[in-house]
Order: sequence, then C-alpha cells, then structure tokens
Amino acid sequence: MTSSGFILLDKPSGMTSRGAGGRVSRMFGAKTFGHLGTLDPMASGLLIIALEEATKVIPYMPETLKEYEFEIEYGVKTDTDDITGRLIGKSDDDRPALETIERVLPELMGEIWQTPPAYSAIHVGGRRAYELARRGMDFDIPKRKVIIKELSITNYKLSRFRVVCSPGTYVRSIVQDIAKKCGRIATCSMIRRTATNGFDIKNAVALDFLENLFNNSGRVAIENYLQPTDFGLGDIPVQNLNKSDARLFQNGGFIQSKDANGLIRVYSDDKFIGMGQIDNGVIKPKRIINVD
Repeated sequence: MTSSGFILLDKPSGMTSRGAGGRVSRMFGAKTFGHLGTLDPMASGLLIIALEEATKVIPYMPETLKEYEFEIEYGVKTDTDDITGRLIGKSDDDRPALETIERVLPELMGEIWQTPPAYSAIHVGGRRAYELARRGMDFDIPKRKVIIKELSITNYKLSRFRVVCSPGTYVRSIVQDIAKKCGRIATCSMIRRTATNGFDIKNAVALDFLENLFNNSGRVAIENYLQPTDFGLGDIPVQNLNKSDARLFQNGGFIQSKDANGLIRVYSDDKFIGMGQIDNGVIKPKRIINVD
C-alpha cells in the first residue's frame, strides 16, 4: 500500500532535495514524489515533500514569502559563493563592525534587483547557468527583481543573519551584496530555511528521526507525520459535490454551478477529489485526485 500526502521535512545539509525526497518516498512506498522549492545540497531546513497524488496539487499551492537563517565567512571568495566551492580569492579582511553592517542592511531591503549566482539553475540561452559555469564558460546572468521584506543580523559573533524574502531570492547573492557594501569579500557558510509556503520549521520532522522510527517500528509509526493531500491549499474555495456529480467530475465531465468564477478544490463525502475551475457557471476538472 502506498500513501499520498505531504511530509514537512527538516532536510540535513550535504544532501540534494531530490535525494531527500527519494529517501522519504521509499519509506512510504511511494512511486512518485516531488518537492516545493529546492534547497541547495549545502542548505538545511524546511523542505515540503509531496508523495503520489499530492504531487498533482503542487502547482496550486500558493507561493509565499520564505524565511532563512544564514552565516557569512569573510575574507574568502569561492566560485559557488558558498563554502562548497573552489577558492578563488582570499584576503585578511576581518568581520565588519556591527555598526557598518546595520547601516548597509536597509539598503538591501524592499524590492531590489538581484543577480543570481553563476552556479544556479537559472536558464541562460537555454542552458542552466551551473552547466555553463562548470564548463568554465563566460556568460552574464540578467538581474531580476526580488523582495527582501526583512533582513537583520541575529548573532554578530557568528555572523548570522535572518532574511524574509520572496520566492526566487538567492541567499548566496544576499551574502555577496552585504560583503560588497561592507568593502569585503565573503562566502556563505550556512543556509537554513526556517519557513516556506506558510509553514514553519518547528512543524518539520528530521530525516534521521523519521528513518530511525521507520527502521525500528515500521511504516505505521511514521504515518502520523503524513499530511493530507489537500494540505496547504490555503484559501482556495471549496465545492462539495453529491455522488452523482462527483463521478461525472472524476470522469472529466462538466457540472453546473452558481458559484463565482475561479479556481476551486472539489470534495465529495468529505474526500478531496480534485482541483476544478468555475467558468461562467460550469465546473471544469483541472486535476483529478484518485481516492482509495
């Protein structure tokens, strides 16, 4: 038996997001999985894993602000802008004064133009930027607008910061911007995502804990950590169908409705059966969720 739903995972550092998702999916016997957003292998923290039918609703989950903690190592420059990269610069620069850091941070807040790192998944001329970077090719990555809602230093001794930002923001680029404004070279030494899609790291389960629980007590022991398939759909309106209309919907048929136009989540007998769209009084199926 396989399970559909979501796992709020606390991904460890040193593992790809896909690798973490694969380990979770094997525990639940899932043949398909996906994840909302990607964490760099170096990064740890909140990663939302979708299993089986839950992968179908990923496109409909609202993207919200994300929150990260990160640390800066000054006097070091790498090609990837983090400590996993190749050293390309070194200096005797010490940590900037706290007053200097606090003065420059407001300059990086609000809607700003950000240049993503060369080692990123941004498409450049039809290719991923990191593919071009690995080949040693010269290329330019266009700047793009991002929103930095909050940015603060939380531990001066550790050079640790906290940021709340829009999807698509690169923490490694924030590190480079801070260093440049402080007259330093630097690299990112730690990234941890603490919130995404309206969910917090405090509600996540660590991968090693989940695996230990599974190995010691079996599948039943980890089922409590599986969130339902309609988890995280936010304020999308609900439409309840009777059994006859539900069968029609699940077979791709259209149903009359007096409700307002827009995206809806569809239920029957309290079971989530899919995503629909109301257009001019007609419910049209967009995604069918197979119910056990």
